[in-house]
Amino acid sequence: MFTDTTLSGEIGTKKKVKRLLSFQRYFHASRLLRGIVPQASLYLLDEDYLGQARHMLSKVGMWDFDIFLFDRLTNGNSLVTLLCHLFNVHGLIHHFQLDMVTLHRFFVMVQEDYHSQNPYHNAVHAADVTQAMHCYLREPKLANFLTPSDIMLGLLAAAAHDVDHPGVNQPFLIKTKHHLASLYQNVSVLENHHWRSTIGMLRESRLLAHLPKEVTQDIEQQLGSLILATDINRQNEFLIRLKSHLDNQDLRLEDAQDRHFMLQIALKCADICNPCRVWDLSKQWSERVCEEFYRQGDLEQKFELEISPLCNQQKDTVPSIQIGFMTYIVEPLFERWAQFTGNTPLSENMLNHLRRNKAKWRSLLHKQHSSSRSNDHSGQVTGSQEQTLNEEETP
Repeated sequence: MFTDTTLSGEIGTKKKVKRLLSFQRYFHASRLLRGIVPQASLYLLDEDYLGQARHMLSKVGMWDFDIFLFDRLTNGNSLVTLLCHLFNVHGLIHHFQLDMVTLHRFFVMVQEDYHSQNPYHNAVHAADVTQAMHCYLREPKLANFLTPSDIMLGLLAAAAHDVDHPGVNQPFLIKTKHHLASLYQNVSVLENHHWRSTIGMLRESRLLAHLPKEVTQDIEQQLGSLILATDINRQNEFLIRLKSHLDNQDLRLEDAQDRHFMLQIALKCADICNPCRVWDLSKQWSERVCEEFYRQGDLEQKFELEISPLCNQQKDTVPSIQIGFMTYIVEPLFERWAQFTGNTPLSENMLNHLRRNKAKWRSLLHKQHSSSRSNDHSGQVTGSQEQTLNEEETP
């Protein structure tokens, strides 16, 4: 069993492991609510950058939206800036009579609760998922039935679905006997933590304090249902249910329960949509998520634990990881999503990117194998050459 002290300094940029547990959030959030501005003030940007960011927001519904560029243009505040814009364009601020200052502070709390040292599970990923969710909420098959509450839930769940992610997966937390694994009895450990952390920030910010208690309770429960749906271990459960609905043609989006189910599916799609982006963006995300896997593998090796699947940098290459992910997780879900939407231009575009990206990863994997075989059959080497090769191959 590892204590917090044992793990201290080993994850990410060697910050205290208690940061993983989000205890610092409460102090930081309290400072914000008291009006104490963080040292890195928001929006201290050149006017040219702000102008470019505003221009990008005018195209926020486009699938080729470059969230990495947007994050740079907003000085690392892509999530806050995007959420403020989307809540405005969807009319949520007016509909729910939200206080703009309180809303902004809540968004800052959410953004700050992501770990910037994580290569993948950080606030930029949250912003990317939120932008994708915005695109999906505009699909006519869904948009024609959505209520303001549905839209707000969809955007909030997308923004907060990975909040306070520690950069390691559930099996790691379980085998190191982390207290979160015990707290949630080894079931959807991270997703439960993301949900509970979000509820804590919602309550502390008092963003929804003016709404009737039964309304806020319903929002909290639905947020939980949406965020818990992102647990990859429940993938087959949702796919089977979606397939049944589509085959039986019994989805009734006038029904709040069916709308909620499709919001769950939309969030699941948004969460794993990276392989469906244009190659330059998709490749960046693929490299980032694999880097996070490899960091976990290094940590497991350091503590003499069995290295988790996909986390061994010596055996699990980026192309092989991505091809498997696309084949067994992404393709089945997005093919069903396209069936639901009626093969809209967006759905067709995503599937086309997915197929092209998979072909590129296959090509890269083939090159890796060819290179490996070439090295294996390069013939005899002298002792000094062998020593040189061994030194070069040592990580």
